[in-house]
Parts: sequence; structure tokens; C-alpha cells
Amino acid sequence: MNNYLSIFDEILVFMKRESIYNRYEPSVKPVSYSEEQSYWFIFKAENILINPKSSLKIPFHNDLDEISLVPLRKHYMGTLDDHPVYVVEVDAETEPWDGMEFLDLRSSYDILDEDIYLLAGRAVQIMNWDKNHRFCGKCGTETITLEDENAKICPECGFTSFTRISPAVITAIIKDDKLLMAKHSYGLKNRYALVAGFLEAGETLEEAVKREVMEEVGLEVDEIQYFGSQPWPFPNSLMVGFTAKYAGGEIKVDGKEIVDAKWFDANEVSRFPSKISIASELVEWFLDKY
Repeated sequence: MNNYLSIFDEILVFMKRESIYNRYEPSVKPVSYSEEQSYWFIFKAENILINPKSSLKIPFHNDLDEISLVPLRKHYMGTLDDHPVYVVEVDAETEPWDGMEFLDLRSSYDILDEDIYLLAGRAVQIMNWDKNHRFCGKCGTETITLEDENAKICPECGFTSFTRISPAVITAIIKDDKLLMAKHSYGLKNRYALVAGFLEAGETLEEAVKREVMEEVGLEVDEIQYFGSQPWPFPNSLMVGFTAKYAGGEIKVDGKEIVDAKWFDANEVSRFPSKISIASELVEWFLDKY
């Protein structure tokens, strides 16, 4: 038991992200419609409107009339520091103003305050859910948005659609004080990363870890330990991090998602340039421990 607690304590050191709920209270229905300063997460497709040179970064106004903006869709999200929060989508012709820019959400992590960035991730998922569930997936009838929760109901057949979350696992695999890292066929093809993949129907998280590792690199793992989780709005995932020990097999990549994989000791592993993902925290954990 003492050994287990020591491992758990080590992991907690690296989970530095604080909950946005210290400042943010979610809601789908404003308690007051009075005009007051509000936070506006304004998206053009997947790009968010920010001012990189201001202290606040995102628009903070009473209403959209102040900035002459007509939204394609608008959703209330709750309050941040007792100020209303909204997400808005604008059309492709909208131009930024007053030193603001539309920037890719992923690349804006190092610009935005941590809480603002996490709320932006929540905002873009709500916006995309609203856009992609306008019609019933069962019978095709136009849906109605419920007033008391993030849900859309079909007035014809009653089918209800909630905001979509796709769980995925990501694992730091250890063998003889070395970390397994793999080169993916997508993304940054010159960089090695951790093994990850989506949960499948009927699986536990631990079963998903074992299956993904076997499918992608042909290895067996055991001593699977929960590390932490992270919302990942690209496009709608929850990343669940684990550590695991090598249990058998030889590396054999699938040749589809993974094109190469090998073991790295601490001297060969580079820290990630950004702290945006739980992958960087897993790598930091490995470097500190080994």
C-alpha cells in the first residue's frame, strides 16, 4: 500500500492543471438578461478571435451590438468571475478589428490564460455540437434546443442529442527505465510521441490501453496506473492518461497509424515545446522519475 501511495503522490505532482470550476459556473440559461460586461468566445470555423497584445485577449463587452457583429449561432455558457460567458460563431467573411486576429485554437494555448483556454475548448465543442445536430440523426426532422441543458430533441420522434465526448487513452510505457515512443503517420511526422487511441464500444479504459498498445506496436503491458485526464477539443475528446509497464513481445508497428517505434532513455527524450497536452505531463513525469 505504501508503494502504491508513493507512486500516486509522484503522479499528482505532475497534474498541475487546476479546475476551471474555481472561477467558472456552467449554465445554459442566463439568470438575468440585463446588459452587463460579458466574455465572448467568437469563432470563425475553428479559429478564435483574440487580441494577442491585450491583457484580456478575448472580447469583453455588454453585447454584440457594441462590435457590430451578427452571429450565425450564439450559446450562453454560464459565468466566469460572475460575468456571463457566450460562444458565438460568425460567417467566413467576418474580418477582425481593433488589433484582433482569428487564430487557430491549438496554436493560441501559449497566448491565452489557462482558464480562458480551457473554456475556449468547451466553447468550440458546444458550437460544433449546435451546428452538427440541427437535424435529427434518426428521422431527419429539424431539432429543438432544450432550455435547461445542452441537448437537442426531435419534435417528431423524440430522439435526444447531447454534446458529444469521445474518450481516448494515452499511455507512457516503461521498460528497463526506458520510454516507448512512436512515430505517427499523421501530424508532425518527424516527432516521436506516446501511444494513444480512442475507446471502443464495450471497453474499459484499461482494456483500451492494452488493445491500442497491441494493435499499434505489438506489445503487451501490465501494471496500468491512472495518471490524469484532460479535455481535448480537437475535435471533442477526453484524453485519459495512464502509465504502464512492458509485459512482453517485440515491437511490431501496424504500418498504418504507426510507422516506427522504439525505446528511449531519459537522455534521448526531449521535453515538449508546449504544455498544451497531457502527453507533455506524462513525458515530464518520465524524465523526473527516470
